[in-house]
Amino acid sequence: MDHAPYDIGPDIDALRAALKAHEITLPSLGVDPLTLAGWTSRPPLVALGNCNTETARRLAEVLREAAGG
Repeated sequence: MDHAPYDIGPDIDALRAALKAHEITLPSLGVDPLTLAGWTSRPPLVALGNCNTETARRLAEVLREAAGG
């Protein structure tokens, strides 16, 4: 990718857009604050967060379809 190694904002935006294309919203999607704090030399993690059971079922359905099943 063309962005800085620790700038995961574009990756989160891309994931959010891909989910939206399937009418899925993960309200807590963002950067994990503990890994962003710089306690490690690794890039920050993406926090997928919590979702309701309807969203979890829809996400599982989309992933199954994408996997060909």
